[in-house]
Amino acid sequence: MGIIKAFFDAMGGSLADSWLEVIEADSMSDTTVFAKGVKVRKNDRRSSNKKGNEDVISNGSIIHVYPGQFMMLVDGGKIVDFTAEEGYYKVDNSSAPSLFAGQFGKALVDAFSRIKFGGTPSYSQKAYFINMQEIKGIKFGTRSPVNYFDNFYNSELFLRAHGTYSIKITNPIKFYTEAIPKNRDLVDISDINEQYISEFLEALTAAINKMSADGIRISHVASKSRELSDYMAKELDGEWNELRGFEVQSVGIASVSYDEDSRKLIDMRNQGAMLGDAGVREGYVQGAMARGFEAAGSNQGGATGAFVGMGMGMGAGGSMFGAMSETNRRQMENDARKAAEGGWRCSCGASNSGKFCSECGKPKPAPEGSWTCSCGSVNTGKFCPECGKPKPEASSDGWFCTECGTKNAVGKFCQGCGKRRED
Repeated sequence: MGIIKAFFDAMGGSLADSWLEVIEADSMSDTTVFAKGVKVRKNDRRSSNKKGNEDVISNGSIIHVYPGQFMMLVDGGKIVDFTAEEGYYKVDNSSAPSLFAGQFGKALVDAFSRIKFGGTPSYSQKAYFINMQEIKGIKFGTRSPVNYFDNFYNSELFLRAHGTYSIKITNPIKFYTEAIPKNRDLVDISDINEQYISEFLEALTAAINKMSADGIRISHVASKSRELSDYMAKELDGEWNELRGFEVQSVGIASVSYDEDSRKLIDMRNQGAMLGDAGVREGYVQGAMARGFEAAGSNQGGATGAFVGMGMGMGAGGSMFGAMSETNRRQMENDARKAAEGGWRCSCGASNSGKFCSECGKPKPAPEGSWTCSCGSVNTGKFCPECGKPKPEASSDGWFCTECGTKNAVGKFCQGCGKRRED
């Protein structure tokens, strides 16, 4: 018992009128993974199925396979033939299995050889269809917070993740034998997902921990869907492919939230980083003092009494604010001294001493009036300290580079930053 491909392009739709039975997949939604074949002309008087049994496919009937579908011809619960190619197929009980493997090739034939049916046709013949398109929108959410050590915060944090993922069936025969419940004619992914979502969340936890080990900041997790999909593939795809014939296609994180303790620690660290800048801290101190004066002026007991009370506290509080301001002033002077000694301040506000900004990665701007030697050294004097070559004379076509500030750039490209001459 098998199927053979039906060619009828030349005869058009008129040939369909001569078919005994036409079988197509039952209604399949985006999340349907498995459906039984149903007869398009169920009560056609020309059908040879006179017993009226839905589980008997007449010899010579046509099975229509749409794109993105895998069809199996099943007899007595065993697969007797299949096709992974779209088209029209004629049931022929006298023929051997044709095995249209399509894109799956030898792997699908090998899977079939392990479970193939041997015997004469019975009276329990069915056509089943498996959805080969990407099954999307499978929701997930971590049941409890997942620990995440963040090197930036140097602390163990805890997060929750919610989103959706998708799967794709890679071996439909194995999926049918291992994942589809028996005696079911229509299966949605939600019908079989309870076991798989537990395994998915276990792998997700491992993947998130792997991202932590790789040094990805916790605040960047939500934007790392592609990397997370790669992690999941390493953690889960091998097992799911081997045991059940499907794999994770993509993972989309809709939201990442932190537990209360982690949220407080992150806020505290961010505030500390902000106040680590002497200029910001001085502004905060001055603002606090201004708010104190404003509150005193609006005191219902009278401004005089408020200022008297405030004056009494200034002996202690005022000296504290003064000390803080003095500390800020010294730090700003120290930053300025470091800048004069070779340090520099990036356009993002960060103070640096190296060649690149430690916060945003921008390169250190070339000093005003500097020039780049042919050996690659950036200089400000008349001779290169690395190779001794003299500073090139400015030619008549010297031009100003708006990118790095070089005033006498020569040629088509700036010697300071490599920018192309605009005119």
